[in-house]
Amino acid sequence: MNILGVRVDNFNTQEILKKLSYFLDSNLSHKIFTPNPEMLVDAQKDHYFKEVLNSGDLNVCDGFGLSLVSGAKRLPGVDLMMLICQIAESKNKSIYLLGSGSQEVIEGSKNFLEKKFPQLKIVGGHPGLEISKIKADEKNIIVYDKEKNDDLISEIIMSAPDVLLVAFGHVKQEKWITENLRDLPSVKIAIGLGGSFDFISGKIKRAPKFLRLIGLEWLYRLIRQPSRIKRIWKATVVFLFLVLKNKKV
Repeated sequence: MNILGVRVDNFNTQEILKKLSYFLDSNLSHKIFTPNPEMLVDAQKDHYFKEVLNSGDLNVCDGFGLSLVSGAKRLPGVDLMMLICQIAESKNKSIYLLGSGSQEVIEGSKNFLEKKFPQLKIVGGHPGLEISKIKADEKNIIVYDKEKNDDLISEIIMSAPDVLLVAFGHVKQEKWITENLRDLPSVKIAIGLGGSFDFISGKIKRAPKFLRLIGLEWLYRLIRQPSRIKRIWKATVVFLFLVLKNKKV
């Protein structure tokens, strides 16, 4: 289905598991994105970002508002990451953690995954601090330090992971994956995961399950992180306004 010009796939958990299994068994690279209301709003002004999202091999609905509007089944990025690690462990595949901007978060995430998936091969991790700090210019173009980015690519190539978990924050991570995946021959799945490392490392506490089930995780995060008010406004009021406006056209 298509919401505000962005493709959103509607698969249940078993169908997603089958796709993940197929991706890992193939000889090709696959991009997985997790569109949410905030991302769709950003894509209205950033047409390149919209193209990037629509190039995903699997676009899993993440966000209660998007699920409500589209009817697609919601699977938060952190839960999708658990499915990927589960199937990677069962197939003896390896993963690499990239992003968050913090070595402490990377180490905390590794520790969590090693305890939850004892047989999972974690072949490396990098906070990607330089990339995490980069902001797009007025034309929504993200310019990387070529030398540092090349060094990062070389490190990932040496680690030869099957799965690349990328947490640079939305927009940046999807663009980075799209622009660099072709240079990472071992990677079968690359996925943008936003703040998922912050959750599993313990840096940020996730909302209680009952709040997640009724779609109020955003409210919990707003109470704990008032600085997110602009992002919450965009993901709720602005998103619904654009959807209603689009329906009238």
